[in-house]
Amino acid sequence: MISFKNPYACLVICFFLVFTGKDCLFAQNKTPFFQQSDTLNKKRRTSVYITEAALGAATLIGLNEAWYAQYERSGFHSLNDNAQWMQMDKFGHAFSAYYIGKMGMDALAWAGETKKNQLIYGATLGFVFLTAIEVLDGFSEEWGFSTGDVMANAFGTGLLIGQELLWNEQRIQMKFSFQHTSYADNNPDKLGSTRLQQVLKDYNGQTYWFSVNLWSFSKESKIPKWLNVAVGYGANGLPEGSYDYATLPAQPIESYRQFFASIDVDLTKINTNSAFLKTVFNVFNFIKIPAPGIEYRSNGEFKFHFLTF
Repeated sequence: MISFKNPYACLVICFFLVFTGKDCLFAQNKTPFFQQSDTLNKKRRTSVYITEAALGAATLIGLNEAWYAQYERSGFHSLNDNAQWMQMDKFGHAFSAYYIGKMGMDALAWAGETKKNQLIYGATLGFVFLTAIEVLDGFSEEWGFSTGDVMANAFGTGLLIGQELLWNEQRIQMKFSFQHTSYADNNPDKLGSTRLQQVLKDYNGQTYWFSVNLWSFSKESKIPKWLNVAVGYGANGLPEGSYDYATLPAQPIESYRQFFASIDVDLTKINTNSAFLKTVFNVFNFIKIPAPGIEYRSNGEFKFHFLTF
C-alpha cells in the first residue's frame, strides 16, 4: 500500500494534532500550556476537534488530488495483499492506528475531557483515519481496499482501548525502530531514494515492537518503573524474489523473518516535575531505545546484538 500509511508520516500528523492547533488557539490559556487540564476546558476541546477535523480533511483531500490522481480511478474493489511483505505492512498499520489513537486520546486528556470521550473520540481516530485512506485505495486502479489492512488498523486501536478499559493505562506499548539497509540502494523506486523515504518504505530496516512495562504488573515490587522488556518483529530480503545487483552475476537475496527480544525504557515512567519534559517523553516514547538483544531468524539462525534497533 502507499507509503503514507507508514508510521512516521502518521506520527507527523499526530504531532500537529497535539501541538499545532493548541499553540495557535491557546497562548493565553490560564493553565500552563503543557499541563493537562484538571477539568473540562471547552476552548481546548474545541481546538482539538477543529484541528483534528481540519488536518484530517486536508490530508485526505490532498492525497486524493496529489497521490491518487497519478493513477486511473476505478469502481470500488478489494484485494488480498495479506501474503505480501511478510506482513510488515500490517504491523505498520497496527502501529499507526495505535499511535494516532493514543495521541488523539492524549490531546483530549489535555483538554480535560472525560475518559469515556477520550476513548470514543480520541482513541478511535487512528482507525477512522486509516480506514478512510483504505476507502480511497478501493477506488484506485493501482491499489484496492484491503480487508487485512483494516483488520490491522482494528488490532492497533483495540490494543489501545482494551488496555485502557482493563488497566486504565498502557502496560504494553507498540514501538518502532529503524536502521539503514543496502536494499534501498539497489531498489530505490520501491524502498526509497532518500533516508526519510527509506524510513517510510524500506521494510527491511523496520522493526515493530511490543514493549511491556514490568513494574505495571507488580507495583509493590522494587522493579524500576521505567524498565521494559520488548519483543520485536522484522523481515529481511524484501520484496521477496529480489536480487543483489552489486554482485556479478546478480545473486538472489535470501528472505527471512526476524524475531527479537530486548530490554527497553518507558520514557513516560521517568520521574520529572517538568510538564514540558513529560510531553516530550510522551511524544517520543514510540521509539524503541537501542539496547542489547537477541535475534532469531526463520532460517534457523540465532544472533546476539550489542545494540538492537
